[in-house]
Amino acid sequence: MNNNIIARLDWLLILIYIILVTFGITNVYSSTYNDAVTSIFDLTQPVGKQIVFLGLSLFFGGLILAINVKFFEQFAMLSYIVGILLLIGLFVFGKTISGATSWYSFGGTSLQPSELVKVATALIIAKSMSLFQTDLKKPTTLLKIGGFLLLPAFLIILQPDPGSALIFGAFFFPLFREGLNYSYLFLFLGLVSLFLITLSFQIGIAIVIIIAIVAILFYFIKKSRRKVKVWPFLLVLALSIGFSYSVDFIFNNIFEQRHRDRINIVLGKEKDTKGIGYNINQSKIAIGSGGFSGKGFLEGTQTKGDFVPEQHTDYIFSTIGEEWGFVGGVFVIFLFCGLIMRIILSAEKQVNKFRRVFSYGVASLIFVHFLINIGMSLGMVPTIGIPLPFISYGGSSLLAFSILIFIHLNLDANRLNEW
Repeated sequence: MNNNIIARLDWLLILIYIILVTFGITNVYSSTYNDAVTSIFDLTQPVGKQIVFLGLSLFFGGLILAINVKFFEQFAMLSYIVGILLLIGLFVFGKTISGATSWYSFGGTSLQPSELVKVATALIIAKSMSLFQTDLKKPTTLLKIGGFLLLPAFLIILQPDPGSALIFGAFFFPLFREGLNYSYLFLFLGLVSLFLITLSFQIGIAIVIIIAIVAILFYFIKKSRRKVKVWPFLLVLALSIGFSYSVDFIFNNIFEQRHRDRINIVLGKEKDTKGIGYNINQSKIAIGSGGFSGKGFLEGTQTKGDFVPEQHTDYIFSTIGEEWGFVGGVFVIFLFCGLIMRIILSAEKQVNKFRRVFSYGVASLIFVHFLINIGMSLGMVPTIGIPLPFISYGGSSLLAFSILIFIHLNLDANRLNEW
């Protein structure tokens, strides 16, 4: 690494990264602490393993900063192919944990390739978007990029790990920045809204709500224009009602029972504080018990009593809420918002399309992980097993997000060095 790149590095972003990973290790230690823990470097304990992966992350981060900036675009396809092969290899060599064959096991350590494939996917999407002939208005372009996203998502669903597969939808945000028609976003949001409305109410009430929404849209659009055709609204209405009638079939035949239970709990259709809803209920209790300033480091009674399952992974925000309180929770949210905005602002300064799209991909991945994980802990979204970047226990996640950050740092530091 030369002195020039060191001077050009975004040291504020690096500082935020260091604070997040340090705070993460602190809370992993707290959420797994017991009398058997003699040292934070005990490799039989989660905190010891997390520190090892932090060391690996920093080591690879140094290598990434020393690599010529052109490397990442030139080897994007190769990294994607390797990532896909790693996912396929799981069906032969993978280890099954909690019903999902998502890990390679090496002694006492496991590696989850679905996390590393996010890096490869970010690179290949950026590479595809940077090609001169790429036009998001062409169906062939959308099919090609959609294929790059759907292939790893499909292989991850087969593990089965639908939660991790869902995250690949984050890569659509960079596409909207690069000119993808926003009608796709409105279509997606509309389908999700129709799905939730139909699940929340009886089909008759849902249809009345749909008719009212379409009628209101027609009224305001007609008021703002002189001529508005009626048939598009009638078509939307017919398709919406048809989709609503298909929701029950989709919900009961495509979703697994555990997913149906979790969605029903979030929608308030079921009350289950001892079964499938136990995790969410205990997480909310832990966060609420922390009050404004928290109970203090290692003083969380819910945490120490192991009331919240998976508290060092999926529900680590409940440890933060209990021991560090509202202040600690807001501090973490502030750090993530600062990290995401910092990446986006530097991405906007890029004149190289590959680098801009990649950086937007990094920001989008962090944002979706952050939003879903904290939403799970607060009971606002169903539990789908998504870690909180840099903070949740999980070496593969920490390594993958660290690689994403350091590649962004390299691209940002060299944004004036064009081809």
